[in-house]
Amino acid sequence: MGIVQVKNLQNGRIYLTASANTPGTMNSIRFQLKMGTFLPCPALAKDWNELGERNFTIEVLDELKPRDDDPTRDYRDDLKALETMWMEKLQPFGERGYH
Repeated sequence: MGIVQVKNLQNGRIYLTASANTPGTMNSIRFQLKMGTFLPCPALAKDWNELGERNFTIEVLDELKPRDDDPTRDYRDDLKALETMWMEKLQPFGERGYH
């Protein structure tokens, strides 16, 4: 679990998303972009199509470790708080990001 970041290496713009399954989310994002579309952010897909995959990184920016003491814990609120923290820190809006 954690925060996945897609970063445009040409202009520094970023896209952030919280994920309960970071490897799956990274694969999904890469697959969608390779198919030429990314519904959550068409501007990111446009840049990917114009600049090519080599000009982007997709990585886990931060991890949320599950707690051993409660295997049934719902982490959605924790992930949302982590995402909010990174959104506030990086401000990926306008020219700085894809949000």
